[in-house]
Amino acid sequence: MKPLYPPANPNFSSGPCAKRPGYDVAKLKLDTLGRSHRSSLGKATLKEAIELTREILQIPSDYRIGIVPASDTGAMEMAMWSLLGERPVDVFSWESFGAGWLTDITKQLKLDGVTSYSADYGQLPDLSQYNGANDCIFTWNGTTSGVCVPDGEWIADDRAGLTICDATSAVFAMAMPWQKLDVTTFSWQKVLGGEGAHGIIILSPKAVARLESYTPAWPLPKIFRLTKGGKLIEGIFEGATINTPSMLCVADYIDALRWVESLGGLEACIAKSKSNLVVLENFVAQHDWIDFLASDAACRSNTSVCLSLSLEAAQVKQMIKLLDSEGVAYDIGAYRDAPSGLRIWCGATVESQDLEALVPWLNWAYHQVA
Repeated sequence: MKPLYPPANPNFSSGPCAKRPGYDVAKLKLDTLGRSHRSSLGKATLKEAIELTREILQIPSDYRIGIVPASDTGAMEMAMWSLLGERPVDVFSWESFGAGWLTDITKQLKLDGVTSYSADYGQLPDLSQYNGANDCIFTWNGTTSGVCVPDGEWIADDRAGLTICDATSAVFAMAMPWQKLDVTTFSWQKVLGGEGAHGIIILSPKAVARLESYTPAWPLPKIFRLTKGGKLIEGIFEGATINTPSMLCVADYIDALRWVESLGGLEACIAKSKSNLVVLENFVAQHDWIDFLASDAACRSNTSVCLSLSLEAAQVKQMIKLLDSEGVAYDIGAYRDAPSGLRIWCGATVESQDLEALVPWLNWAYHQVA
């Protein structure tokens, strides 16, 4: 039978993701609007965002945190174009975005000494193959495959190379072992439900040392430059951004960070996302027509949950369209490069009761098109 009650919030997109519960744009602190981001107020607000990021994510005090242009993509490109080329590179990819970083390294930067370790959607490559003498590029959570690395134990503490991690759909939902990560990037519009267009780059002391001792052979656009005269531009990591940020987006980000504090901090945010995953795990266990793309629970994402169905691709599209038309689930189709199926966001801005309300609709919609 058709369910009676829809989710209160039908937004299950994997990016931009649902705004936090109780969000009200009218309640943002907007005293920076119309002011220069270089004013004392503007720089103080940007620095507040950086300091809150450090505090909530428990980032070591000697790591630098900067707000940079162009979302997570901009932060990752900045890292690759600024840091790669000194050592061989190991690239681990198992979904669309990881494959994109590999393409940029091989076809745009055209680096020598690149070793690629890849796996099909739903699988994870053998991470133990990482050579600690090399630099390493990987995504912590494959947003388009629902597959994440289970931990950082495969990364040696005494590695000579740098690890560069795209963590955009992992931070605030999965524990980050900072001592294993030399460059970490993310955007605000994933687990926090923030706005797009801005990225965060986090640098370890080793990454800073590389920036100050190595000059790439290629020219760098202004928005990628992290050094001047062989020294790190410290202002970037204190609130003096490279270019003009949206102070409205910054206010939105600070609001999301304060919300995480109100939940009980990082651990509570992670716990909420894991609890959301359990709702879908229970549903999958009870129905034989749906399964996780990530068959191994140890590397199953608790944010971008990808599901395969016993339907033809055209039927899956019909099911997604039906759920959309009923106003119970928006934007839950698999990523365009991924196998046909569903992708349901389970980050902390999603309420478990909305997922509980959703799953009967999934069952109903499946039987309408099967």
